[in-house]
Amino acid sequence: MASLRLCKSLFHRSLAQTLHRGHLGPSRGSACTLQRSCVSTSTARRDGDEGKATSEQRGLPLDPEWVEMAKKQLKGADPAKRLTWRTPEGINVKPLYTTDDTKDMEKELPGKYPYTRGPYPTMYTQRPWTIRQYAGYSTVEESNKFYKENIRAGQQGLSVAFDLPTHRGYDSSNPVAEGDVGMAGVAVDSVEDMKILFSDIPLDKMSVSMTMNGAVLPVMAMFIVAAEEQGVSPDQLTGTIQNDILKEFMVRNTYIYPPEFSMNIIGDIFSYTSQNMPHFNSISISGYHIQEAGADTVLELAFTVADGLEYCRTGLAAGIDIDAFAPRLSFFWGIGMNFYMEIAKMRAARRLWAHLMKDKFGAKSPKSMTLRCHSQTSGWSLTEQVQYIHYASD
Repeated sequence: MASLRLCKSLFHRSLAQTLHRGHLGPSRGSACTLQRSCVSTSTARRDGDEGKATSEQRGLPLDPEWVEMAKKQLKGADPAKRLTWRTPEGINVKPLYTTDDTKDMEKELPGKYPYTRGPYPTMYTQRPWTIRQYAGYSTVEESNKFYKENIRAGQQGLSVAFDLPTHRGYDSSNPVAEGDVGMAGVAVDSVEDMKILFSDIPLDKMSVSMTMNGAVLPVMAMFIVAAEEQGVSPDQLTGTIQNDILKEFMVRNTYIYPPEFSMNIIGDIFSYTSQNMPHFNSISISGYHIQEAGADTVLELAFTVADGLEYCRTGLAAGIDIDAFAPRLSFFWGIGMNFYMEIAKMRAARRLWAHLMKDKFGAKSPKSMTLRCHSQTSGWSLTEQVQYIHYASD
């Protein structure tokens, strides 16, 4: 509960900073505010009377001059009661934000601790984000063809989707895998398969993200060997391995080993990559799947950061210095349709992570304190918008 309160407090702060720039808060129509799950409903109730809205947010009243003008337009109705809306997280968003809402907050710059505004001084204006299509289907030959077509079309990195048998560590010939081979991703059973998957794709120049958790050891080993047979050493490889087993136990279920043994594997991967793969992200700590399972943005942030802290403890327990592996921890967020809440989530996450790494784990390197992330648009928000067209038909 303490971590949830902290996350919610940071959300209030980030929302105020985000919304006052536009002076008016978002209208009800600018974001999806339906109670989409029992999780979000219980979160709202946790903060008190769900239906009530007040004229104050964090103790800051609405501008009295604006209130009087708004009352006239609303034919005498209280603008605080009429226009304040409550998010699924249980946060009241005022209809008006001004510089008064942020006057007591210290000045922050992008590229400077605690990195609320981002890890780089110029952010994406000078360093655009990498665009990569999450893809993989049928055979390694078909997927390789698709990857090369995307690269020719301008894609800057690869994101490999593996099929369910590969995730669960089954060979495609295993009877258990029947019906699932190549269905929700590409089937990779051997080093030869991995070599074909990246045929004519220079792995010393192409960043590769691999969504793999349960069978992370064989898949990562096959990737490294396939690169070596291209003449590319591990220290030249760039990209990410998801390797987030805690969220598998929580919401996704493609784990193989019990939690303790799974975490030992992650510690071993941290140890290997920190020594041999300095440009490769050893984990992608994932909030996306937690959001897809029904969590609102506050819960997504809280659970994801909590997982991140446990991974830090795992690295330390493996005898690795925090500054040796923390710079290559990465995060993965789901991005829904509530624009302002998603911005607030990422700003709060950066700030919270920087403080935790410095104060809790004694990190010295600025790279250990910066939260770098990958994001994908969510699926649940689309379902919520078009819930009535999901029907069975002949």
